[in-house]
Amino acid sequence: MNIKLTMLALAFVASPVFFVHVWASETQISLKQLIEYALERDLSREQLLSQSLAIRETGMASATLMDPKVKIGVGGLPLDTLGFDDDPMTNIAIGFMQQFSRGDTLALQQQKMNQQADSIELQLGVRELEIANTMTKLWLELGYQQQAEQILLQNRSLMVEMVRFIDTNYAIGKGETQDLLQAQLQVSQLDEKLQANQQMQRRIMSQLSEWLGADWLKDGRPLATSNQLEWPKLDELLSRNQHNNEHYSLLEKHPMIAITKASIAGNQTQVAIANEAYKPEFSIEVMYANRQANGMGGKPASDLISAYLTVDVPLFTGNRQDRNHAAAQYQLGAAKAQRDQLLRQMNAQVNALLVDKHNLNERIALYQNTLLKQAKATTKAVERGYENNTAQFNDVIGAVRAELALSLEQSRLVTDLNITQSNLAALLGGFDYQVEQPQVARPSARK
Repeated sequence: MNIKLTMLALAFVASPVFFVHVWASETQISLKQLIEYALERDLSREQLLSQSLAIRETGMASATLMDPKVKIGVGGLPLDTLGFDDDPMTNIAIGFMQQFSRGDTLALQQQKMNQQADSIELQLGVRELEIANTMTKLWLELGYQQQAEQILLQNRSLMVEMVRFIDTNYAIGKGETQDLLQAQLQVSQLDEKLQANQQMQRRIMSQLSEWLGADWLKDGRPLATSNQLEWPKLDELLSRNQHNNEHYSLLEKHPMIAITKASIAGNQTQVAIANEAYKPEFSIEVMYANRQANGMGGKPASDLISAYLTVDVPLFTGNRQDRNHAAAQYQLGAAKAQRDQLLRQMNAQVNALLVDKHNLNERIALYQNTLLKQAKATTKAVERGYENNTAQFNDVIGAVRAELALSLEQSRLVTDLNITQSNLAALLGGFDYQVEQPQVARPSARK
């Protein structure tokens, strides 16, 4: 067996670019399709939309005047006879009363409820970004595990060939027992790594089944993925803000910031509601009284009509209206502080991710330009030494394992770089997917 050819084949097979090309041609479903499919099946989006619609309906109900009150009764009924026509003061009365809220309170309450509904509906965008980020990172992790599996399988195949080669030489007295045992041990260790790899792949697929469904696991359908992606939209967004550590213009569009803005708007409306509390509250009452007895002159007594206007005048506002108004202003200040703090936190996260992105790119370049080349040169040198009986078989095994470890480490760095890109896309809106608003069944009419 020619060890030099073996090492060259191994180096070719271990190339990450080679596997990305193969898997890309075999992919049955793209990541974008997978994300859109996951979003369509996500019940949390339907739940959030239902909650938003419920609050809007509640807002419409709260903006309606109170139902009028009807009062029916008897007045001036004599206890000795209980007759309706014995005393002219006796009357049968029916009245209506309607209460009106202070100023524009009802309209403002509906506006506040709609703002709360907007806040919940904006959580749809947060949920979509969360799913897109989660699916992307699972896709990348599965791509890394699939690439590692192929490298391990090829390495195992080559080690099996090496076992046969050493076994043949040993049979004719040219090999050492420890070389054969060492090669067999390497095959067993690779088998264990392959089992661990399969376990990790099944685990990731189980996580994906949240959106792909349990049938996906039962059918055992393959999913060809990759550990690196193109990020055209994210790259375009980042190019607008190069050499600048402030990314607020991009973060302002994030759904989380939009939610805090909706919260600020709701608190501003609450301040307006508190201002309306200084205005009077009115209620109107109209009553009609029918009298069946005769009057003092013997003629039928005239029916009566009464009208009342009740005004609730807020004269003592120190411990109620003033306190509620101050509380609403404090809440407004707290909402603004929450928005500013969230912007600072998200801006810091973006800067930290950009540092990781820069460092990972430098490390990947170091692997590609230096470490892998040095590892290949070391493997070739040890190979020549083994062929010339100046190096031990353990040295060959060590050099091969080091080269493979560097190849896997480089793939890990590429995966980590793309995971960093995914986290940046979740913050800056760098994902490219399209999904329609979930459909919510309208409630049936009351019977």
